[in-house]
Amino acid sequence: MGMKSRLSFFIVMVILLMVSVAWANPPVPVSADALPDQAAASADSVPFDPFDSPGGQSYGDEDAELHAVADPIEGFNRAMFVFNDKLYYWVLKPVASGYRVVVPTPVRVSVNDFFFNLLGPVRLFNCFFQGKWRSAEGEFCRFVVNTTAGCLGLFNVVRDKPSFNPPEEDFGQTLGYYAVGNGFYIIWPLFGPSTLRDTVGSIGDWALNPVSFMQLVNVDAGELTSGTTNVVAYSVRVVNDTSFRIGDYEALKNAALDPYEAFRNAYIQNRLSKIAQ
Repeated sequence: MGMKSRLSFFIVMVILLMVSVAWANPPVPVSADALPDQAAASADSVPFDPFDSPGGQSYGDEDAELHAVADPIEGFNRAMFVFNDKLYYWVLKPVASGYRVVVPTPVRVSVNDFFFNLLGPVRLFNCFFQGKWRSAEGEFCRFVVNTTAGCLGLFNVVRDKPSFNPPEEDFGQTLGYYAVGNGFYIIWPLFGPSTLRDTVGSIGDWALNPVSFMQLVNVDAGELTSGTTNVVAYSVRVVNDTSFRIGDYEALKNAALDPYEAFRNAYIQNRLSKIAQ
């Protein structure tokens, strides 16, 4: 796909996002201080989202916020949920389990740190887009230190320093910060749950990824910027990440009366909490 084709596709997705705002009332981001005491007390009852890093805060105001995200293509979404579920049990879990046995934990941690550092520019630019200057400073310093002293990010030498670890930001959160509505809920094959807003946001994050950016500006860097390299890197990242989370998906699914709704609610709550940070 050429540069013009990618740009056209991005523009179309943005237009679709704006149209979709009329389908559902956009949720208004709230601060953590505005949460009622009873909502905070019920946070422990919210299902754990296995697709997100631990420590995310959840909001219990389901009637006002969860139902603000429309689900007009539920039939398609449920079919994709089943597809991804089978893919997890038949492919991803066996591969990640074998990977965990073969690759020592310190190596897997370094792989995780490397990819996290590689995506530092994505988080940095989204901090700038939202005017979060202190967070941007933390992201920049962490990226510089881990890229140098951390051997290209293989070691997170500032892991225990709060000022170097601001909340993670992405372009979907940036759109939410400026009150762009979720649009509607959608589950993508392979990529999992999302909304129309977050789908557009993921395209922006993809463009900000250093390797993808090099492709977009047609820098001649050989295999480093090939589409195959992107696919391989993404696959390694997913398998490595899953190796730390085996059992989380099963726990949420087995505890839910309707796993589809449980994962949908967990995803939406998690995104609301991230935007509110």
